[in-house]
Amino acid sequence: MLSMDFKGTKITVGDTIKVKYNIEEAGKVRVQAFEGILISLQGRNEEDKSFTVRRIGDRGVGVERIWPITARTLVGVEVVKHSKKGKSGKVGVRRSKLYYLRDVKGRMATRV
Repeated sequence: MLSMDFKGTKITVGDTIKVKYNIEEAGKVRVQAFEGILISLQGRNEEDKSFTVRRIGDRGVGVERIWPITARTLVGVEVVKHSKKGKSGKVGVRRSKLYYLRDVKGRMATRV
């Protein structure tokens, strides 16, 4: 199972996370949040790592964002919900990349 430590927060594939990042509009900087399921972690070195978050947007359209760990716009990552555990007490997600969620429709696309 892939996991990563981002500024003291341990995130794992399958977790529902809220990514807070800076947006500059008309000379002003504000913080915006993107909440979704962490579907993949890439890279081995600190400067090469990145993560992909997917959420279901308006009218059921899937939206994915990829952030490098070293991005200056990242403010923080907050774990909203950990992936559910199986019967044996281990983590329920058995894949390191959850790309199959791209083909799933409706409520099942948000359950991991």
